[in-house]
Formats: sequence, C-alpha cells, structure tokens
Amino acid sequence: MPHSDARLETAIVDRLVGDQTLTNMLGGPKVFEHMANRASFPYLTLGCTSVIDWSRGLDDGSEFVLTLHIWAGSEGKAETFEIMNTVSERLHESCLPLEGEEVARLFLEFAQARQEPESINYHGILRFRAVRQLLA
Repeated sequence: MPHSDARLETAIVDRLVGDQTLTNMLGGPKVFEHMANRASFPYLTLGCTSVIDWSRGLDDGSEFVLTLHIWAGSEGKAETFEIMNTVSERLHESCLPLEGEEVARLFLEFAQARQEPESINYHGILRFRAVRQLLA
C-alpha cells in the first residue's frame, strides 16, 4: 500500500478544488496541505491522516481516518457551517479513484464548528473514514 495516503489526499484535494460551488464559497481554490499563513479567510487545510492496513492473503485493502479543517474569519460562524455542509455533501459516501483498480469510499464520522479560544476566528473540523479497496 505504498503512498496510498498521499493518493487519497490528492484525490480529495482534486475533488474539492474541482467543485465550482465550493471554490466560489472559498473565494478561489483555497484547499491547502498545510496551514496557510497568508491566505485570506475562508480556506481549508488537510489535517492528520492515519492508515490501518487490513490486507490478508489475497485480499488487499486499508482504512484511513483523515481530518479536514475549515478556517473562517470573525464573521464566519454561518460561513463555517455552510462550507462544512458543502464539503460533507461532496465527500460523504463518495467513491474516489486512487490508482489503477483502487478506489476509496468516504464516510463522514465527525463534524464540529467552534470559535477558536482567545480568537475571533471560527474553525470547522470534519473527520472522514475512507476505505481503500481493489475493484473486483
């Protein structure tokens, strides 16, 4: 399963950046791998990704748990919820092509929106479980 997590993250970024509605909401294709120091609000960043390999014998597969972060400015509570809903609609129960015969099916597991402590900014957190499988 070499670099499966990188392929999954690339597929997610491609899906989100390719979505015109989300791009308009963000004011551009603002989906980043790391915290963007100079990006204007709102924007998305990829968070932690964990991989669990459950391959056995001839069966090949793995499961990922990955986090997406939505960052919005001081006026952004409603905006944070709106972006979270759009991202969830685009990714929950979606099937993303990885490479060759591999696909990843995503499921939303957790969502939270909050005002950052000692800050005026809002932070949305979406955690997805993705199951990587070979097409039969």
